[in-house]
Amino acid sequence: MPEWLQAGLWGLLGGAALLLGAALGWFARMSQRWVAGVMAFGSGVLISALAFDLMDDAADRGSLSATIIGFLAGASVYTLGNVVLSRYGAKHRKRSGEQQVSEEEAGGSGLAIALGALLDGIPESMVIGVSLLQGGRVSLVTVAAVFLSNVPEGLSSSAGMKRAQRSVRYVFGVWTAIALLSGLAALAGYLGFRGAGPDMISATMGVAAGAILTMIIDTMVPESVEGTHHMAGLITVAGFVAAFALSRWAR
Repeated sequence: MPEWLQAGLWGLLGGAALLLGAALGWFARMSQRWVAGVMAFGSGVLISALAFDLMDDAADRGSLSATIIGFLAGASVYTLGNVVLSRYGAKHRKRSGEQQVSEEEAGGSGLAIALGALLDGIPESMVIGVSLLQGGRVSLVTVAAVFLSNVPEGLSSSAGMKRAQRSVRYVFGVWTAIALLSGLAALAGYLGFRGAGPDMISATMGVAAGAILTMIIDTMVPESVEGTHHMAGLITVAGFVAAFALSRWAR
């Protein structure tokens, strides 16, 4: 199978977890505490993958300075995008409670939430494609981390959309589109940087890492802490350890 096709399919797999989470959030009866606990676990998984796989790999491929510059740039760009979208009703897009606004309360919030979901998912999907550029093998740790974190993201956000009286067509339309775009983003990551130098690849991976870490703190941690209170840290550590063990096993 061509590597470019592999990149797209791995990205699609990671994005498909959003649909799985959305189905759980929409059809399953789960307490907000359970939703927040799953979100905390997903946060730990992503943080571990960033620390022990993504950033480490980025620094090994190119220079440390390129990695750090990319990391800070990714965090800055994500923050700017998040601030803009929050003003249009997407601030609580990953909350499972009654924080999300309806279209009647804030016109255009539906589009803002969809764009916010896209903003959250594109960086991690591009990294999946870029990981194929070294040796032709995808980083299974990265794919697993994206998949395991996307389930609670889709779950929590969809539960909140349901409370905000969004239609089932809107909810699953958004996550289907994001899943497909995740595959395209992974494909773009592979094709766009196939001929790039080591520092460019390092910087790109750093950009994705910075955006992902900022996304975790801005959108996932608030839900985790509010729903699980004193257990949030422990559950996050459990997710961190699970991803760390997976990264060691995959070596």
